Amino acid sequence: MEENKKMKELVSLLNKASKEYYSGSGEMMSNLEFDKLYNELLQMEKESGVVLSNSPTINVGYETLSSLPKERHESPMLSLDKTKEVDDLITFAGEQEVLISWKLDGLTIVLTYRDGALYKAVTRGNGEVGEVVTNNAKVFKNLPLSIPYQGELILRGEAIIGYRDFERINEGIEDVDAKYKNPRNLCSGSVRQLNNEITAKRNVQFFAFALVKADNVDFKNSRWEQFNWLKSQGFEVVEHVKATATMIPAEVQDFSRRIVKNDFPSDGLVLLYDDIDYGNSLGRTAKFPRNAFAYKWEDEMKETILKEIEWSPSRTGLINPVAIFEPVELEGTTVSRASVHNISVLEDLKLGLGDHILVYKANMIIPQIAENLTKSGVKDIPSHCPICEHATMIKQISNAKALYCTNEECQAKHVGSFVHLVSRDALNIDGLSEATLTKFILHGYIKEYADLFHLDRYQEEIETMEGFGKKSYENLINNANKARRTNLASVIYGLGIPNVGLANAKIICKDFGYDVEKVLQATREELIKIDTIGEVIAEGFVGYFKNPEKQERFKHLLAELDLEKPAENENQQIFENINFVITGDVEHFKNRKEMKELIESLGGKVTGTVTGKTNYLINNNVTSTSSKNKKAKELGVPIISEEEFLTMLRS
Repeated sequence: MEENKKMKELVSLLNKASKEYYSGSGEMMSNLEFDKLYNELLQMEKESGVVLSNSPTINVGYETLSSLPKERHESPMLSLDKTKEVDDLITFAGEQEVLISWKLDGLTIVLTYRDGALYKAVTRGNGEVGEVVTNNAKVFKNLPLSIPYQGELILRGEAIIGYRDFERINEGIEDVDAKYKNPRNLCSGSVRQLNNEITAKRNVQFFAFALVKADNVDFKNSRWEQFNWLKSQGFEVVEHVKATATMIPAEVQDFSRRIVKNDFPSDGLVLLYDDIDYGNSLGRTAKFPRNAFAYKWEDEMKETILKEIEWSPSRTGLINPVAIFEPVELEGTTVSRASVHNISVLEDLKLGLGDHILVYKANMIIPQIAENLTKSGVKDIPSHCPICEHATMIKQISNAKALYCTNEECQAKHVGSFVHLVSRDALNIDGLSEATLTKFILHGYIKEYADLFHLDRYQEEIETMEGFGKKSYENLINNANKARRTNLASVIYGLGIPNVGLANAKIICKDFGYDVEKVLQATREELIKIDTIGEVIAEGFVGYFKNPEKQERFKHLLAELDLEKPAENENQQIFENINFVITGDVEHFKNRKEMKELIESLGGKVTGTVTGKTNYLINNNVTSTSSKNKKAKELGVPIISEEEFLTMLRS
């Protein structure tokens, strides 16, 4: 087991070193040291028979499927009987020793290994029929693809995504409505992807919690021994402790104390008899197995007083009610607000200012209102949007009533446009995440694009805002001032005009000599004459600047900027009418995006799919069996390395 831990440390270290080396951000170690550690890992894998999915010694090819096949489980996967009472757990244990472990909140997966290799992975599904996700399981962050055991091994476990990865992934999703509600939903969506390259980026981890089959292994009739054996095969096993009935209250208290610091989601605990034969002899009911029992957290509840209903607009126009109450300590943290979701919930609770309410944290994480003790009734649903002050309206959506802003130009509906404008290829204002922009817009600090450069008007408010401080404020202002020096193409791209990417923005600006007035007055006919600009782009571009309000906001923004005219590109359009696809890691460029921009600046086109129109597939691993390489070979498309591409460039 110490050997497995050492392997995981080596894999992590070597992967980190490779990433820093190829991204050009520096070298963690010399080539000699890297090779030495690499060979050490290779030898350990050879001796142990364990090869982790993220090991640098293997290359898992990415593949896209058209659909996920279904498969019936050999025996139904039953859910567990549940309780919120510790006494029930003591009764369940009786005279037996039990294992207590986290009840992880992710996606249950059944894995099958044959001849020491991952053979199949199937989701729980409805308990009887699941989806085959073998392709995606191969890229789980910590799953061994090869193991020492050569017989048929079947085990169950939970695929999960941690809170930090959940927040990172959600931050990168511009559409608020497309954001995932919780780590479990994100994990489910990640594991059931048709493209396992997306799964790989999500940092899905797998924790085993049950061994179903492994013939000819002596487990000494103990689940504890099974878990230890799984660890020896390279699996990470859900954290567990052995306990007797008298130990259960203290162990439950210890687990519940530690959950608030965990990065992974858990909605309770599982108790499992250590004695395998005893547990199996109990059989099962129609719904539950009798050898295990689940404990759901007993929610800590506190009484407090409702101070305010804050109405928070969103990009969809929905205005969400949020309850603000006297701060209380729950599960080790101070909470003072909870979402009420919609008007129907507000009315069901009969919430009014000054009401005495009971609040708790659902699954010890999400603040909720459990009950309103005084029920004074709902008053003062806003008739005007708190952001743009236009009229609101109540809509019936399914079985719930919700409040909406009726103004299509409400700033809250256009958070995404501000996110796009400050992105790296546009104005490149570092430090303005979607969450920060949303706060600034909702507080009225930003109403139009030009306001991004006048946040100094709200210095005191920003410095005292949660998550900010004096240093954060200073960095933000400095970054905004740096962003004033830019070029017209980046600004045009930042406006988010449909179908106008950075490459097209550069082409349009160059054709009009970087003259702002000429760009503003460009006609459909003039734009269509430009090579690579079609009717759809032309109509979208002209339509955008025909809108007087948009044109005015654009001019206000330009007044804050110092536009530079790019140096004339001496390079000829050597890749004109040549289509490329780029896949895999790149070594001579910062990333594939930088390579794509170079190709486009030289007249070429980069797409994401290999078709009959593709002229070259760029892949440093030219012998890979990835789906793109296979498709290229089928269609007779040349597969070239980055070095070969650079040779083309130089010639």
